[in-house]
Amino acid sequence: MRVLQMKTPTSQPQAFPFGPFNSAIQRGWKRSADTAQTGLENRTRYSQLDKLTTNLQRLATVLQLQHLISKRRGPYVSVQIMSRWKNIVCLNTGMGEFLRKHPHIFEIFTLPVKRNQCCRVSRRMLDLMLEEEAAVKECELDAVRRVKKLLMMSVSGILRVHTLWLIKRELGLPENFRDSVLAKYCDDFKLVDLETVELVRRDEDGDLGVAQVEIWREREYTEKWLSEFETKYAFPINLPTGFKIESGFRGKLKNWQRLQYLKPYERKDVVWVGNCGGIQRFEKQAVAILHELLSLTTEKMVVVERLSHFRMDFCMELNVRELLLKHPGIFYLSTRGNTQMDFDIEAYRKGCLIEPNPVYVVRRKMLDLLLLGQRHSRELNIESKEESDNVVVDEDVRGDVDVGGPRDGDWVIPILDNFDDNLHEISDSSVQELSDYSENRNSGNEYKLKG
Repeated sequence: MRVLQMKTPTSQPQAFPFGPFNSAIQRGWKRSADTAQTGLENRTRYSQLDKLTTNLQRLATVLQLQHLISKRRGPYVSVQIMSRWKNIVCLNTGMGEFLRKHPHIFEIFTLPVKRNQCCRVSRRMLDLMLEEEAAVKECELDAVRRVKKLLMMSVSGILRVHTLWLIKRELGLPENFRDSVLAKYCDDFKLVDLETVELVRRDEDGDLGVAQVEIWREREYTEKWLSEFETKYAFPINLPTGFKIESGFRGKLKNWQRLQYLKPYERKDVVWVGNCGGIQRFEKQAVAILHELLSLTTEKMVVVERLSHFRMDFCMELNVRELLLKHPGIFYLSTRGNTQMDFDIEAYRKGCLIEPNPVYVVRRKMLDLLLLGQRHSRELNIESKEESDNVVVDEDVRGDVDVGGPRDGDWVIPILDNFDDNLHEISDSSVQELSDYSENRNSGNEYKLKG
């Protein structure tokens, strides 16, 4: 026992012990991987843009619910049926709880006959949606201009209609833009087939060939008296509050601002990546394309997943998310909710757009109506009680106003109308037969009395 206690445990010999014969070998240490995931975790956050992203996702859920309600035959839907749509709209809370949190958008009432709770979209929300449609129709020429600039940025001058459909709301296009916009302006666009649109002619010499960042560069050159060497290829940099500036960051940023690149509307068949600074120039060209794409949208923001559909058309053979995280002074990537939203930092101040447009103003009104929540809802309760007595009349009135095309179940209307007509004919014929039968019976009784 004493021998076992006095025996010290032998240490395991190293596989490659460092000694006098291998002292020149450098020992490698593991470094933390610099990936897109680590960049997302370590980035400096904009609290105002994150909050705006959360509110916009709630508004998207409301609009999706309104779209599902509009597909129904009537202007209202039972709350029990709406509870089945919870997984469709990706709702984490209960449907009834979500509807009661927004009384200015959804009206919950009880049917007088069946005594079940139903829901319909409020009149204020419907008016705002009609106002948005009017604003989109009014700004149709601006939307045509945006689509033309996107086609000019494409290498081949061709884009898929599905790619434009993914960002139709961001570009301010209507739902049926293929028929109402692309087919209407045949002098600018050409539908090669049902899924491809081509630019008829390029207008590089006019205003269409000028990027949005060029206007900023000219303003910086004239107002701040900066040299052309400093502003010719520079971008507006707005670093977030709390951004940690490391040593050497300012020098690298200054060299990157002076670096030449191929501008978005310039055409060149070959881009040499292997020459001096070729990779950095290629990345700067992709930054310029993404910045111009964001500036063409109505709200200066796009979902990151939809940007990846433009990689082949705009010749951006790189990871879009890593590129956005690499330039925190130009783009901001918000990860609130289920989607990742990319913002143009230059266009926002305190969570609002600096230069609003008519479409953005209407959508901001929708967001303000959503953010009201349950405040100022006493008047709404009084109006809902008054309308509950006349719910049948209101349904007829709303059915005439809220017509968004054919709905499910319209095919059965002519069948029921014909059935009602047949019932009237049968009832008329049955009444006539009964009258004839009664007359014959009365005449028979008179004949018996005479006999």
